[in-house]
Amino acid sequence: MEIRHLRYFIAVAEELNFSRAAKRLNVSQPPLSVQIQALEAEVGVALFIRNRRKVELTPAGQLLLEHARRAVKHLEHTTNVVRRAGRGEAGVIRLAFTGSVPMRESFALLLRTFRSRYPEIRIELQHMTTGRQFAALKDDQVDLGILRPPAALRETRDIDLVPIWHDELRLFIPADHALAHTHAPIAMTEVLNEPFVGVNPVVHCGMHEHLMSLCGAAGFTPRIEQEARELSTVLGLVAAGIGVAVLPACYTYIAVPGVFSRPIAADDAQSWMMLASRSGETSTLLQRFVDVTFELFPRRSSERHESGYEFS
Repeated sequence: MEIRHLRYFIAVAEELNFSRAAKRLNVSQPPLSVQIQALEAEVGVALFIRNRRKVELTPAGQLLLEHARRAVKHLEHTTNVVRRAGRGEAGVIRLAFTGSVPMRESFALLLRTFRSRYPEIRIELQHMTTGRQFAALKDDQVDLGILRPPAALRETRDIDLVPIWHDELRLFIPADHALAHTHAPIAMTEVLNEPFVGVNPVVHCGMHEHLMSLCGAAGFTPRIEQEARELSTVLGLVAAGIGVAVLPACYTYIAVPGVFSRPIAADDAQSWMMLASRSGETSTLLQRFVDVTFELFPRRSSERHESGYEFS
């Protein structure tokens, strides 16, 4: 049974007149009658009662009409989705993100805008550490990642990185610390004798590197009292008085009792969130996401150039 036969049948069933159905289909009446007879022969039952006065559906014809409408509608929807997929307007994007990404209003805006613009594209969100994202991208387990990579991973082969959001780095200190009540930026030399809560470097999120760089620029190596794998866990350890920590400013949105944050008096107290993809990726579908990202955040184009990263 061909879809053409079903379209012919639906037209005749709705018009209950072969002449009107033929005109509607833009075909001549004799071939239309032949096609309906062929369909009846294929299903093995009469679909219409024909006489000189009128055309009526048989019970079998009424049942076929119900199913034929559904079948044609489903095929039309499928054809439309396939065509939109070819234009990069339908399909699935597997997007990974690190723990701090959902804290940004920018992330919510990006997802809402993209989904409203491309409702046929489904985004599968996956929470992953930076290191896990690099592996997942290489293994084709995700399509895009939003992460905060250390410099050692920024030149990773087969992975393209483009800065999209900028973060200030801040010093997080226990509420009972002597510096907790100052609102001026704090120089790293003021905490050179303090124990630090660090982020385990195996997480590859870049925060361990940032801490070592800031302390090194201030002339000392930090004494790391405790390490954690999750940046949110670091805040809990700071609240417990284990030490101070350097984290992105977005972690001020987590209301952890007993923790204060202060700006750091250093020009390089900053971090980048980056969009990661496989090198040479040419998918129109993924390009749609990239285009919306930089449409929403156009001010980052100059910063991408200054930081040495360009989207290819």
